[in-house]
Amino acid sequence: MTAANVPCIPGYHGSEQDPQYLRQEAEKIGYPVLLKAVKGGGGKGMRIAHTDSEFLDRLESAKSEARSSFGDDVMLVEKYITTPRHIEVQVFADKFGNCVALGERDCSIQRRHQKILEESPAPQLEETVRQDLWEKARKAALAVGYEGAGTVEFIFDNETGEFFFMEMNTRLQVEHPVTEMVTGEDLVRWQLIVAEGGELPLTQGEIEERIGKRGHAIEARIYAENPDMNFIPDSGKLLHLRTPPITGTVRIDAGFVAGDEVSSYYDPMIAKLIVQGPTRQAALQKMSAALEAYEIAGPITNIEFLKKLCVSPAFVAGKLETGYIDKHRDELFTREVTKPEVLAQAALGLHLQELSDLQTVPVSGFTNITVGFGDGYQERAYHFAEAALDGKGESVASTIKVRQTSPGTFDISVGDVDYINVTSTRDSASSIRSFFPHTRLDTTFVRDEDKITLFQHGKQYRLQLAVPKWAEKALGIKDVTNSVLAPMPCKVLRVDVEEGQEVKKDQALVVIESMKMETVIRSPHDGKIAKVVHKAGDLCKAGTALVEFVEPSDA
Repeated sequence: MTAANVPCIPGYHGSEQDPQYLRQEAEKIGYPVLLKAVKGGGGKGMRIAHTDSEFLDRLESAKSEARSSFGDDVMLVEKYITTPRHIEVQVFADKFGNCVALGERDCSIQRRHQKILEESPAPQLEETVRQDLWEKARKAALAVGYEGAGTVEFIFDNETGEFFFMEMNTRLQVEHPVTEMVTGEDLVRWQLIVAEGGELPLTQGEIEERIGKRGHAIEARIYAENPDMNFIPDSGKLLHLRTPPITGTVRIDAGFVAGDEVSSYYDPMIAKLIVQGPTRQAALQKMSAALEAYEIAGPITNIEFLKKLCVSPAFVAGKLETGYIDKHRDELFTREVTKPEVLAQAALGLHLQELSDLQTVPVSGFTNITVGFGDGYQERAYHFAEAALDGKGESVASTIKVRQTSPGTFDISVGDVDYINVTSTRDSASSIRSFFPHTRLDTTFVRDEDKITLFQHGKQYRLQLAVPKWAEKALGIKDVTNSVLAPMPCKVLRVDVEEGQEVKKDQALVVIESMKMETVIRSPHDGKIAKVVHKAGDLCKAGTALVEFVEPSDA
């Protein structure tokens, strides 16, 4: 690449892989450095070492994940740009020496070094820099005699305006629909043309003319994962799935339908949502509206997080960098208070479900008998718990009282808030319409045993039916207050503590693997280990205790 006049980031890309040698190279480059698997991709096998003292630990973690994901742990060490953007250029080349750039994509919004929002054109980029990126990408492809589709990836330094070649992926990537939206071209068709020995369908000038007319496109990756717990993957059955309407400017590429199982053995991506608009502002508004219409019940997804990103002021202004999520963490992870009418709708949903189940009772030897209700309606109390999604905060408990006053009419109490004469109907198994004194609410209601999911006014709410404390002992429910639980179905790779050991908050306890990704489970507080429940190699279900602490009273 250097010989082809393509700027390269300082780093070590040699065959010597002794950890101490790599450590010496890191010292020469200067911290922070990026450790990356040579055969890596999708953010796997990547770690950042900020200091010499943490280098070997981060190196071993990256190598372990690389072996698991790619069967190869050869690493490279590169200078880590502190305020970078990730900008890539889609190129195509044929056997006649033609090579074109089909625009660039900004993929800076990432977690775990993996993209979740991609867009084209890249915002806040001078036209001279844009054209230089395209030119360098073409030079990179021509330098190796490349044919077919390729993605040339660059690191752009926000502080200096410089960019550096990072790698070339010799294929179409997950985010290629963004480029298809801004060029109007089917890139898979282009691949077939080139593979058959044909010439590229368009010249560079024709491509640029098309890009100039087609505005802006954005792609959001929909994942089964919990953003509040460092984006750990989730899994499970898609109990409910409703997608936004598909149009010429709204596209969904999906691998799942309602009823499918998101497995813990594969990548947790559920779908890609792509929108196009005449301007970036219009595209962002369209993306926000599409995400509000996207409903998934079952596994936790990143949809609510993506909604916050799309209205985050700095993101709307185009001030992007790969560390955006960490930089704006307080804004993006603020816990919102659930409004009383949401809890009221949840209780109404349960109450209407119970009434529906009671009204038609099968009796042996007879057709179904309809059970009538008299004037003496009973009051019911429903107990909900809203767990802190990050697993660290306290749960919020609520008790909602519902009393039916006449068919279809209810009085509801949520704490000190009373709703009188609320009329409510259950249009289907998952649809509730209620008329409160101050508003009408249409809610999608999904129940999975003790878990309740609501979709209302473009937002998702997740509640847990709570068992009253007095009933826990009678039902034999195990108290897991002092346990560290597996956040997802997983395999235990390593246990770093033993029984009787004193540990500090955030100390590593167990390393697990799920969906080919390693996750370090850390101590939520200072304490003493009472029991190590699982050993290396064990397979665990989500919610299984991994480590138990000595209760504070016994410590």
